Order: sequence, then structure tokens, then C-alpha cells
Amino acid sequence: MVYVLNQDGQPLMPTENHAKVRVLLKDGKAKVVNRCPFTIKLLYSCDNGVQPISLGVDAGSKHIGVSATTESKVLYEADIELRNDIVELLSTRRESRRTRRNRKTRYRKPRFNNRVSTKKQGWLAPSIKHKVETHLTAIDKVNKILPISRTIVEVASFDIQKIKNPDIEGVGYQQGEQLGFWNIREYVMYRDGHVCQCCKGKSKDKILNVHHIESRKIGGDAPNNLITLCETCHTGYHEGKIKLPDKIKRGMKFKDAAFMGIMRWAFYNKLKELYPNVSLTYGYITKNVRIKNGLSVKETEHESGKKFYLLNHVIDARCISGNPKAESDGVVYYQKKVRRHNRQIHKFTTNKGGTRKLNQSPYIVKGFRLFDKVQYQGKLYFIFARRSTGFFDVRMLDGTKVNKGSLSFKKLKLIETRQSFLTEQRKVTA
Repeated sequence: MVYVLNQDGQPLMPTENHAKVRVLLKDGKAKVVNRCPFTIKLLYSCDNGVQPISLGVDAGSKHIGVSATTESKVLYEADIELRNDIVELLSTRRESRRTRRNRKTRYRKPRFNNRVSTKKQGWLAPSIKHKVETHLTAIDKVNKILPISRTIVEVASFDIQKIKNPDIEGVGYQQGEQLGFWNIREYVMYRDGHVCQCCKGKSKDKILNVHHIESRKIGGDAPNNLITLCETCHTGYHEGKIKLPDKIKRGMKFKDAAFMGIMRWAFYNKLKELYPNVSLTYGYITKNVRIKNGLSVKETEHESGKKFYLLNHVIDARCISGNPKAESDGVVYYQKKVRRHNRQIHKFTTNKGGTRKLNQSPYIVKGFRLFDKVQYQGKLYFIFARRSTGFFDVRMLDGTKVNKGSLSFKKLKLIETRQSFLTEQRKVTA
């Protein structure tokens, strides 16, 4: 499928007549504006006739499914993987700012009472805001190559308290599991019977601590991430002398469910401001359509020999678009959102002599940047890591390595400079 823009850059209907495209490019009547997905721009005036195209969007906290269809044909499908490292990076930044006060630098007064951004109406946490903006960017990219006439978005609403306690009802929603306790620490110790969950009291240590199963940095202070340990076991664990029993594991996470509940109206309302004819649908409707039409996850094999699945997000997006029976040519674009910048100047560890090593690598190494798309032995890959010696770690977008070692930059051909959305075309058998 080749996507076509008119002389003014407005999208037209795509074409599968590759011979005509080659002639237009050869005669100078069109030019290439994007390689993946392959898009051309006409350099002469033409008729701008288009057909109705529906865009189905399966919103999610880790993946987005996108499908643009007519009544009979799938014109574009993509599975977009979102970033999930925002919380950890913000926590790391907070740590570095706090430790900065302990070093021999100019004094800066602590700021605690002047954070007014959170008081503004419509404020979203940075991790949520980033994902909402990524959803909007993914939809905008489709609207730039196809004349979308209507957009249907699936959103979800989760009752987290119902998931935890299926029998909850009425006033029970106002009486959580910590009702009657002063704080989380008191509740966790009561839940565990004031007994160390590692040694079960064998150490005879009467001092009890509340331990985070997953680091507080990324796991938070939820009760199912906390466990009671005695002072002896707690100190021994952090010194690497004691290992916790295998049965001690983090309880169910509700991070993704909470995200969907927060973002759905912010995302939908912003989408209505940007595009006409936007509507909502819900997961139970999509599931019913998928079952009625016999659509399911399809397994296929990539060129590397690694098996992967056409995720439900893409199939659900096709059902959401209202044309579940639309015929697909089997091409799915796998896209990944990557970090743009790394502004941390130095590493935390100090070298001998009191110097700190630079954290940032050179912008360009041997003419290549991080995440550049390159060609090796006739196939397309991405640069995942670089060394100053000119040997690079080259992989497919899902992380599959080309070979066990590194490749010399002399064997690579630059195809496309890095973008914030990395795109890889995949062929999926029906």
C-alpha cells in the first residue's frame, strides 16, 4: 500500500498500483516524503475525490491499536508500544536533585509550598500526560496520510474495589481495607499478625519493620507491596545475607486500570477539539463484535524466525472501526515510542580523583545516531547502542539482535535518521 498526498499536502486515497507510482517518481511528478509507511506527494494538481474511512482506536496503557478501514478494505493498521519508564526516570531525577544539596554546591532553599501546577484544573501527572499525548500523536500520524472521515475510540472504566472484593456494595465503597487504622504501616502489621513474614519469629527480634517488596521508587506504598519483617531479617536482606521466601510476592497491580480511568475523558475531550465526528465505544461491544466475526489473535513468524502475535489491540481496532470484515493485505506497522533526550550530565558514581564520568554519549558516532534505521545485508534494523570504536549493537525493533556480537559501522548503510516514533513493517499471514 502506497499512501498519497496531493500538491497541498492533503491526504488522498492510497494506491496499490506500484507501477504507476514508480513512473510518477521517475518522471518527477511525485516525490517520496516518508519511507515507512511509504508515502508520496504529487507535484501536480489532481482530483481530490476521497471515500469514507473509519479510524478505530483501541486505547491502552502499554499498547495502542489503530486500524483505518473502508467497508471492504483495511488501509492501515498499527500496533504502537508506549513508553513505561517515565515514573522511574522522574524518581531518578528527584533523587539526584535531593543529593545535590549534600554536595559542595551553592545553597538552594528547599521548595515545598510553591508547587501550584497540581492545583490547576485538568492537571495530569507527567506519566499520564505523556501517554495521552502519544495517543493523540498516533492518531495525528494516521490523519496525515489518510482522509479520515470519522474516529471511534474504545475507552475502559475499571471498578478497582470490585476487582479486589467482588462482594462489595453500597456503603462498602466508603470503607476501604484500611478503615480504622492510623496509617498503612499499622494496617500492614495488623494484617501480618505482628509477625515477621520471613523467619516467623525465630530470630526473637521484637523490632518490626515494614519492607517494600518492589522498590518504593516504582512499586509505591500500596499495602500489597508491603510486608512485615523483623529488624534482623530486614537488615540481612538489604545486606544480601538473607533471601526472602518465594511465596512473598507483590500483589495484583492496578496501575494500568487506574491510568485508563484517569485518561479516558481527558483524551476523548481533547480528541473532539482536534477532529470532527469523534465517538466512543466500550470494550464489551468490541468483544461481542470480535466473537461474532470469528476474529482472534493470529500467530505468524518474522523474517528472523522469531514468532510473534498480531496483538488483540490491532484486531480490536478493526472491530472498533465498524468494519470487522474488511479485507487486510497482512501488513501491520509495529511502532515504538522512544526517549528523545537524556539530560543527565554526569553519572552518580565518582571516579578516582574526585571526577565524575559523563553520562551522555556523543551526539553522533561515525555518522550514526542512536535509533537510526540502517540496512545490513539487505534488511532493515535499528541502532540500539554505539561504541566510540565504531562497533554498534544493531537490533530489530522488538529487541531481537542481528548477531551475538557487534557490527562495524562500515557494514551499515544509513536509511533514515532517528525519530521519536520508530516504525517497522511486518507481514502477518491471515
